[in-house]
Amino acid sequence: MSQTPASQPAEDQIDVGRLIGLLMDHKWLIVMITAIFTTIGVIYTLLATPIYHAEALVQVEEESPSVNPLEDVSTLLGGEPPSQAEIEIIRSRMVLGQTVDLLNLDIVVEPQRLPLIGDFLVRSGVERPGFAAGWASTWAGESLEVSEMPVIDDYRGESFILEALDEQRYALFLDGERLGEGRVGELESFLDGAVALRLESLSAAPGAQFSVTRKNRMQAFIKLRRALAISEQGSETGILNWSLTGPDSQALKVTLNTIADIYLSQNVRRQSEEARKSLEFLDQQVPKVRGELRAAEDRFNRYRTKQESVDMTLETESVLERLVDLEGRLNELEFAESDIAQRFTPGHPTYAALLEKKGQLERERNELNERIGSLPETQQEILRLRRDVEVNQEIYVQLLNKVQEMEIAQASTVGNVRILDEADILPAPVAPNNPLIVSVATLLGVLLAVGGVLLRAAFNRGVESPEQLEELGIPVYATVPLSEDQQKLVKRVKRRRDVSARSVASGVLAHFSPSDTAIEALRGLRTSLHFAMLETSDNRLMITGPSPGIGKSFISVNLAAVCAQGGQKVLVIDADMRKGHVHTAFGGKSEYGLSELLSGTIDREGAIRTSEIEGLHYMSRGMAPPNPSELLMRESFTRLLDEVSPDYDLIIADTPPILAVTDAAIVGKQVGTTLMIARFQLNPPKEISVAQRRLENAGVEVKGCILNAMEHKAATSYGYGYYSYSYK
Repeated sequence: MSQTPASQPAEDQIDVGRLIGLLMDHKWLIVMITAIFTTIGVIYTLLATPIYHAEALVQVEEESPSVNPLEDVSTLLGGEPPSQAEIEIIRSRMVLGQTVDLLNLDIVVEPQRLPLIGDFLVRSGVERPGFAAGWASTWAGESLEVSEMPVIDDYRGESFILEALDEQRYALFLDGERLGEGRVGELESFLDGAVALRLESLSAAPGAQFSVTRKNRMQAFIKLRRALAISEQGSETGILNWSLTGPDSQALKVTLNTIADIYLSQNVRRQSEEARKSLEFLDQQVPKVRGELRAAEDRFNRYRTKQESVDMTLETESVLERLVDLEGRLNELEFAESDIAQRFTPGHPTYAALLEKKGQLERERNELNERIGSLPETQQEILRLRRDVEVNQEIYVQLLNKVQEMEIAQASTVGNVRILDEADILPAPVAPNNPLIVSVATLLGVLLAVGGVLLRAAFNRGVESPEQLEELGIPVYATVPLSEDQQKLVKRVKRRRDVSARSVASGVLAHFSPSDTAIEALRGLRTSLHFAMLETSDNRLMITGPSPGIGKSFISVNLAAVCAQGGQKVLVIDADMRKGHVHTAFGGKSEYGLSELLSGTIDREGAIRTSEIEGLHYMSRGMAPPNPSELLMRESFTRLLDEVSPDYDLIIADTPPILAVTDAAIVGKQVGTTLMIARFQLNPPKEISVAQRRLENAGVEVKGCILNAMEHKAATSYGYGYYSYSYK
């Protein structure tokens, strides 16, 4: 029965365990990167300019009872809160443009600061130290105020540099050119009058510089309009919340209060304008009505004189009273219509209601006129004349009363806007959000560190267990743990032709620390080699590997030392004539070694050297030749091996990496046993397989592999269960 489905969860669990193990192995790296990002976040919050928030609260009431007494007949339907219209008025150039002009917001003054930390020092109240005398940067307590800066259009937007000379004098520069000097409080002209400048105050040490720019008025207005946020509190409440944000808290407060004052003033003027216009209309009507009244009185008196006193009957008196009342009401509607016609079209409900009321009164007046037509002629005439007098007299009195009312209304207009809360600054800056920034920076550090570790592990899957090598068909002769004592013997060496320094051993671990776990593993390798080499035709062993820096020389030297300590006579030949460093482990020099022997410069006795370990001899690489591969292919190398083989129990040749050069393939043809080194978590299985095929293609059989520098890590313990013990 197939076991694949059952084993799948286990594989998934192993993968998850490996990821956890990788993070545990690199926990200090993750902590360090996280700490760096957290520190960067903290530094940013300290150096970032704080942003403040100013708010004001304004109430826009619904249209107050009209100050125009001519609108007694108005019946406005369903009035809506004027919030949106008022918001647009506030954001108009009529209000914000005046604010720009009043506060000189189109004049931008920027003090020169020290890079990065200048603003922080100023906010911290650090005044100019003695060593900074003459510096262009400004410090705490140094400022200037510009009251006027008229410039022609060609120089709008140009940044002028103002340098303080003393408390009363300054110099002005443009593009590095000195334009002249000026004094505080005086309007100074530069560039033949194209630019003028008046400073209200200057408080800065000599040498301090400020950038002064006169922007376009429309640009300043647009900037202020974008910065000003207005929102209605609730739905149709008419209560507006104004807010401004920026780095200068006091400037925000002053700007917001100035906007409120300008808006309130224009609102009052707008409300009183209605009364003013109505008063002008009434002033035009009073003389006209007064003249009509006088003419009516004259006609009435002449008729009475002519008819020698005519009395009206009770019926005529009743008709007259009603007719005068109708004429008065119609006259009021006439005044109201003249006012409403300026604001509404005849189709508006208010205007339509007035016309309907006017038509009803006119019909009643026509009915009365028909009744008057049935009276005697004398009564009709006296009624008409009397009606004209009384109607005109009533109209005249109404006009005089309304004139007085309008004068009072104009003088007492307060508008329909109230400032509930004047502008004030929130107690704490609204930006930057320091806890959020530090938290995000910390989280970003964690994510980058963890992502980096996992990404590196994904692209660098080196061998982590002997089982991975055995799956390639290569027997594993030994697993050598990473030795901490060996790290103490390593030193950094940089030669003239090297790009960077290399790590080389300055001693033999088997001699200095024979009980190290790595040496114990090599003793096990010695036993395995004893049986493996029984089947070979010689006593020669080659140590190679796929890449540099995997510990070939360490294995070669210490394996030789272990074998010598076991009573064998061993010779180590450094066949890496390019970068070999076997000699450093024995404290010798590279000169007079293999390259000189093969080129015939020295003999065999001059090339072989003794060591502190009895029975262990070595041969250095010699001076680096230009043609190491050709030297190894000479008959002299074969003759060397044939001559030294009878004198030693074991000959170990340390060679360069096979994937880098062909030297190992050449040496491998001359030896009976070849072992390949793979370094823990460095050499991927595919790389080892390629190295093995390259040797086999050259006719060299790889007997087995050594897994070097094995570490006990959480990532590998989850998956492969590496075990290593010390026994002392």
